[in-house]
Amino acid sequence: MSYLDFEKPVVEIKKKIEGLKKLMKINDIDFTNEVLLLEKRLIKIENEVYQNLTPWQQVQIARHPQRPTTLDYFPYLFENFLELHGDRYYGDDQAIVGGIAKFEGLPVTVIGHQRGRNTKENVQRNFGMPHPEGYRKALRLMKQAEKFNRPIITFLDTKGAYPGTEAEKRGQSQALANNIFEMSGLKVPIICIVIGEGASGGALGIGVGNHLHILENSWFSVISPEGAGALLWKDSSKAQLAADTMKITGSDLKELGIIDQLIEEVKGGAHTNHQEQAQLVKQAIRGSLEELGHLSETEIVEHRRKKYREVGEYSFLFSKEPVL
Repeated sequence: MSYLDFEKPVVEIKKKIEGLKKLMKINDIDFTNEVLLLEKRLIKIENEVYQNLTPWQQVQIARHPQRPTTLDYFPYLFENFLELHGDRYYGDDQAIVGGIAKFEGLPVTVIGHQRGRNTKENVQRNFGMPHPEGYRKALRLMKQAEKFNRPIITFLDTKGAYPGTEAEKRGQSQALANNIFEMSGLKVPIICIVIGEGASGGALGIGVGNHLHILENSWFSVISPEGAGALLWKDSSKAQLAADTMKITGSDLKELGIIDQLIEEVKGGAHTNHQEQAQLVKQAIRGSLEELGHLSETEIVEHRRKKYREVGEYSFLFSKEPVL
């Protein structure tokens, strides 16, 4: 297990506990009372560390190399997953995965960003940054879901859509805009879950839904903290300052009315127990499907549009319509 800098107090106690347990096993010495005291102290330290995380620390957890990816969740959430490939225009972008599956017996379409675990996988997946063909593949699967009346479940985890020249040549901005437009009018329920990083239009390309949920230590924003630092202070090293002021964490987004549900994470972050975390995600999906399942096609579209109309606060400068 990899640990982050702010987790050092937790790691030190864990190492002491492991050391005492090894001594007990090797030398047949009873350190049971000492281990129990350290375990009690560990619980206290973990609560102090993980219940008072700063926004930047939450960003670091969202980027943890062992944090579960879209494909890590699928075996725990769905049955009979069948991956579908290609956009029928250019190729198959492996930074987005998708297909059909069953959720507790209900046929669904599932789509998500996918990043790698090591250098080879990250190159193969383009570090989870999709090209336009990835978004066109996603839209193809969504249209198919609408045709067969299957709910759509998407998993957001990207630093953003790939900004390279080749992606722009193949219509990156148009692909993102088209996905946002088309998703707003799809006649089946759409449930979106931010499982890691939800950055910029790259996240919105598969992130327009009836319900938008976010894991406790994930983040969702129009720009990354590094990007905001570079724009606001001309210095990307100001990422921590940007994260602390941008209101990008799940609790901030819940307070602002942007997300529908903040999904609790297991202590220490989702990477510490993939299976347990998947069960918490499953509860959120189940609740959304139950709530949205009774709506008609017209009601589903109106529900989605109403959700986005109500985001944010505004006021009128004039009590009456101005005369033009």
